[in-house]
This record gives sequence, C-alpha cells and structure tokens, in this order.
Amino acid sequence: MLLGLTLLLVLTGCSCADSDNRQAAATYQAIDTVPMLIMQIQQCSKLYTTEVHVHKIVTHDDVVSLKGSVLKQNINIKLPLGDRKIAIPMDATLKAYIDFSQFGPANIERDGDKITIVLPDPKVELTSSKVNQKDIKEYVGIVRSHFSDAEMASYEQQGREAIIADIPRLGIIDMAQHSAAKTLIPLIEQLGFEEKNITIAFRKNYQQDEIRQMLTIEG
Repeated sequence: MLLGLTLLLVLTGCSCADSDNRQAAATYQAIDTVPMLIMQIQQCSKLYTTEVHVHKIVTHDDVVSLKGSVLKQNINIKLPLGDRKIAIPMDATLKAYIDFSQFGPANIERDGDKITIVLPDPKVELTSSKVNQKDIKEYVGIVRSHFSDAEMASYEQQGREAIIADIPRLGIIDMAQHSAAKTLIPLIEQLGFEEKNITIAFRKNYQQDEIRQMLTIEG
C-alpha cells in the first residue's frame, strides 16, 4: 500500500512544476531506500567492531603465623621464613561485535531527511586467556611448600574473573558504537543521506551488570 501511494505521487507530479517533481521524486527515493538499507545492513551479519588486549598480573601473598593466648594476652606472631608469594601474568583478548541478522524497520527512525540507526545490543566475546608461564614469579619460604597445581588453577580463574569484572570499565561498548558508525555511515551516505543527518546509537546506556551478561567465553 505504501509503495502504491508513493508511485501515485510521482505520477501525479509529472504534470506539475519542476520543483514539485523534485520534491515528489525525493519523497519516493527516501521511502524506497529504507528496504534497501535494511537489506544491506543485514548483509553485515556479525560485525566485529572492537578488539581489546588485556594484560593483568594476579598476585597472592600468604604467611604462616603463630596465633594463641599467653597469660590471657592474644598473640599473632609471623614466623620467619614462612612467606609464600606468587605473581601470575595473564593475557586475554576481548572482541565486541554486533549481530545484524535480525536488523529490521524497528531499528530505523526517520524524521524527514534525518535518520537514526538504533544498533542491536552489542555482544562481547572472551576469545582467549592464557598465562605467561615463563614470567611467573614465585617465592616460597624454607618452611613452606610450593604452590600446588590446584592453587595455580584457582589463581588463574581469579585472574579471568578479574578481567571479566573490568570489562565495563574498558569502554569497549563505546568503542563498538564508534566503530559501527565508521562502517555504516558511508553505506547510508550512498543512499542519499548527508553525514550530518545520520545518527548511530544503541537503544540505551548499558549498566555494568548488563554488559557482563553480554559476555560469551570461547573454549
């Protein structure tokens, strides 16, 4: 029905002045470009917008102490040579992407010659995380045992959790929006819109808990 109405306006304009012809043609073009725009953006499918490399050092420090009570006085004495410390360097790669497979008319807002693209919610992938084994620093006092494999695995997991907790503070969502704009704006300009009239935005400002829920972990 919308296409038929637009075509009628164009045909009617043929008998009007040149300015009316231009206005009717512009109306037809503006309406007709929306399905084309949707189709082209859907072809982007999964658009990877940002890649962030994170380096973190996980540290652990514990001591052996003698605790008790002497003459009704509490004591807490650090035993000599009882220190045990470790520093574990970790590297992780985070990638943000936007899935345009379900992009549709609900993601486009138009007001005359102005257009706003409301991006689908971004996603974040933790694509890799590894320990730099050769740079692990460990100190174990004479009376202490070395760190066990189970303890090492626990500290590595703590490092991964710390990296995940830092994601909201890395600005990865803002970078994803900026990168998506750099990709989409030239595409939209080719359909007749001026850059100053194009807005690329997410549907909301995401809170820290929401960003963590966007995360998937590979492997």
